[in-house]
Amino acid sequence: MSWWRTSQTRRAALSALVSLAAAGCSTPRKAGVPSRSFQGRTRVACVGDSITAGAGLAQPQSSAYPAVLAQLLGNAYEVRNFGVSGATLLKNGDLPYADTPAFIAALEFLPQVVVIALGTNDSKPQNWKFRNTFERDLYAMVRAFLTLPSQPTVYICTPPTVFEDHWGITAEITSRQIAPVIRKVSAREGWPLIDFEVATRVSGSSFPDGVHPDAVGAANLAMTVETAFRGR
Repeated sequence: MSWWRTSQTRRAALSALVSLAAAGCSTPRKAGVPSRSFQGRTRVACVGDSITAGAGLAQPQSSAYPAVLAQLLGNAYEVRNFGVSGATLLKNGDLPYADTPAFIAALEFLPQVVVIALGTNDSKPQNWKFRNTFERDLYAMVRAFLTLPSQPTVYICTPPTVFEDHWGITAEITSRQIAPVIRKVSAREGWPLIDFEVATRVSGSSFPDGVHPDAVGAANLAMTVETAFRGR
């Protein structure tokens, strides 16, 4: 098992991050710069669905994973949350992220780093029937950011593990079908991958409704993203 699954240090860090998020404080630890250096504050756009938005959290503005990520990265970064509850990556889904004002806002932000965490809602039957366009739609979204004048580094994420099937969202689809496609595209295109599915496999207690993380689960996602940044 990887160190982060069993380490008391990681569990203690998660607990500390949750406490800091609740207090609205920031951490002094400085993270590495993803892939290349920028002048001024590095703009990070967190694109995603309700998990990014912080659904189910008492204080999503301070405890959703993008807010905790901002605390981890420090003042050299400006992290914004562009999460939309219910959003799909699929353009033929019931709520395509590409059709939302948040997508336009994320582009207009001219980010230098983008984290795309979509796919959970795509597993719903009414959405996954359009599975044949998933790769194409993922490619189109990433390219929309890559062609910005800010020339961002774009990370693509697998959906977190689904521990209980709800709202038509199933682990059978997210873990066994959607996550492998995202990994394949990452390897083929050379786009950096953040594997939320692997990072959350043993974190069922941090997903109280089986789909959405609590504050501890959100902090785990933030640490996973920050670790990926440092690895570039």
